Amino acid sequence: MNFAPGFRPPSAGRSGPGAGGGATMENLEKQLICPVCLEMFSKPVVILPCQHNLCRKCANDIFHSANRLWQSRGSSSIAASGGRFRCPSCRHEVALDRHGVFGLQRNLLVENIIDIYRQQESSRLVNMKPEQQQQLMCDDHEEEKINIYCLSCETPTCSMCKVFGRHKDCDVAPLSSVYMRQKTELSDGIAILVASNDNIQAAISQLEEICRTVEESGRRQREQLAAHFDGLVSVLEERKQELVGHISREQDDKLRHLRCLIRRHGDHQEAAVTLVESAIQSMDEPHMPLFIQSATVLLEKMAVTARASNMERPELGYESMSHFFIDTDDLTDMLQNMDFCSGVGDEEDSEDVGEESELDFGCRY
Repeated sequence: MNFAPGFRPPSAGRSGPGAGGGATMENLEKQLICPVCLEMFSKPVVILPCQHNLCRKCANDIFHSANRLWQSRGSSSIAASGGRFRCPSCRHEVALDRHGVFGLQRNLLVENIIDIYRQQESSRLVNMKPEQQQQLMCDDHEEEKINIYCLSCETPTCSMCKVFGRHKDCDVAPLSSVYMRQKTELSDGIAILVASNDNIQAAISQLEEICRTVEESGRRQREQLAAHFDGLVSVLEERKQELVGHISREQDDKLRHLRCLIRRHGDHQEAAVTLVESAIQSMDEPHMPLFIQSATVLLEKMAVTARASNMERPELGYESMSHFFIDTDDLTDMLQNMDFCSGVGDEEDSEDVGEESELDFGCRY
């Protein structure tokens, strides 16, 4: 153990019949130290559900310091349930009833042990020899106890150092008053740090909850966006089938008409070939009356066939299908520039995250 300059520690060893008992009392004292004020428990002592003990005063200070953050945010659940309290030893969170810290159970066993310890310690000090009660002596004046604190040099010293020694021109204060003041300041600092840790833990819990909300909201919006695009694809596919059907129907009508013309022209061609063959055979007829009679009939048929040769033909450009044209440039630009609409999120998201707003993932065309 290190001491400040000017201190001389007492004899480390203990002899006599009380040496073993002193070590036992010292071990017991360590078990009776409050984790907040680092002093022996002051009654009443409360026990938490996690089985850790606190001075009720320390627990009350921590409770009020920790819940100021929630009260400043306007949380009504704190007042309704009595608030929450986090154990400074294990960080276990305790939900308090409407009585707050005063509703925690007192640990009467620990209080009784403290009473017994103090009685035993008082008896030990009374029976201790004067040389054993001596604690810290001045290095410059070996017969003088350290009983004052030099404020200028910030070090403990003795009265002789103030009167005749190196601290005679310094400002001093009673060691006990400085001791109590610094112990109080240290205790308050511990309570503030514990309360600050509770506030930080509460903020971390809130941020973790917001993270979960963001993940859930992102998943939900991705699903909605995918559904919007699936709907667009379905509409495009349906419209494509309709337009392709128009082209196919007109193509079939034109092909049917052209094939009908081909058949008609083929039939006329066959009739003309047959008539030519008959005319050639009639040229070999040796009898003039018979030739004239057959030639007259053939000439009439040739005249009819010649007139019928001027058959229907498709108009110019009939074969073109280029009039089935669709301009998708504007639609392509519109799809490429599709973006999220700026607006307020859905009511469910508003309830989850309070005043925070989300982008409305509707599609803008």
